Amino acid sequence: MRAVTFQAPGEVAVEERPEPELLAPDDAVVRVDATGVCGSDLHIYHGRVKIEPGFVIGHEFVGTVVAAGDAVTRVSEGDRVLGCFHTACGACFYCLQGAYQSCDEARVFGHGATLGSLQGAQAEQVLVPRANLTLRRVPGGMSDDVALFAGDVMGTAFHAVVEGGAGPGDSVAVLGAGPVGLCAMQVAKATGAAHVIAVDTVEDRLAVAESFGATAVHLTEGDVRGTVKELTEGRGVDVCIDAVGNPEVLDLAARVTRKAGTVSAIGVYAERVEVHMGVIWIKALTLRTGRANVIAHVDAVLAMIAAGVLDPAPLVSRHMSLDEAPAAYEAYANREALKIVMSP
Repeated sequence: MRAVTFQAPGEVAVEERPEPELLAPDDAVVRVDATGVCGSDLHIYHGRVKIEPGFVIGHEFVGTVVAAGDAVTRVSEGDRVLGCFHTACGACFYCLQGAYQSCDEARVFGHGATLGSLQGAQAEQVLVPRANLTLRRVPGGMSDDVALFAGDVMGTAFHAVVEGGAGPGDSVAVLGAGPVGLCAMQVAKATGAAHVIAVDTVEDRLAVAESFGATAVHLTEGDVRGTVKELTEGRGVDVCIDAVGNPEVLDLAARVTRKAGTVSAIGVYAERVEVHMGVIWIKALTLRTGRANVIAHVDAVLAMIAAGVLDPAPLVSRHMSLDEAPAAYEAYANREALKIVMSP
């Protein structure tokens, strides 16, 4: 089968790999119909997240079950499914607390030995361990483009908003208007936020944010802190979501959040970060971080998408074939597309 592999920073390739086979009774094999290029993939592409050369990358997928082990009960061969970006055992201390993202045996698709050596989903087929937790049937009538978001991007955004404690009447700032940030704006609106403030440097992305009902502010050309003060009677936002994963963004988040508010840092961090602990301490901020608990949220997210409450469809800006993966990564790295969906 064909698969997209990491070669070196700034270089991916489409190579032949053996088709996956079932290894455990709760494994499934999925024929991939659609797979996304994600901001997390860019961290690998840029060399920020280390991975072995030749490893198959990608962690977003929608497809059809072509094989299922005897212990797989939630899906069957022939089912159209979406995958969560990571697996969980369902039985360890953390899973029994509902913290599936912290599972002792969690494995993330396409992230190499550091996160479980689970080959990625940017391929014609993908092996899916713990299929009963990892896979969900796609609701009838839902497109591949839309279903793709439930297992990662929209699920991550949902986690950021919910874990941040945003609720009706709150003010929410989202720093970074990439796919996760834009989805977080939709979720914040759906939970009843009175004000959603979008901050980015890309005009096209800020325009999409405005179409979702957010107040858009250009990071360098606008007045972020002034806009926040104006909309919050000078207090600062109740919840600020760092959807970038950058030390300067994290610092800004702490400064625009009100006293006793929450910073929800959902952007990927892979290095040491220096923060002004005095700001966080004196304002008594709560800082929530870590991978999103997508498995816990996927059913709610799917229901909200199916009902039209959430709609990620406008975020897909380009369709490409798997063979065009090198060009897709280059375009995404250059911010020439908001979301790229590849099909084998």
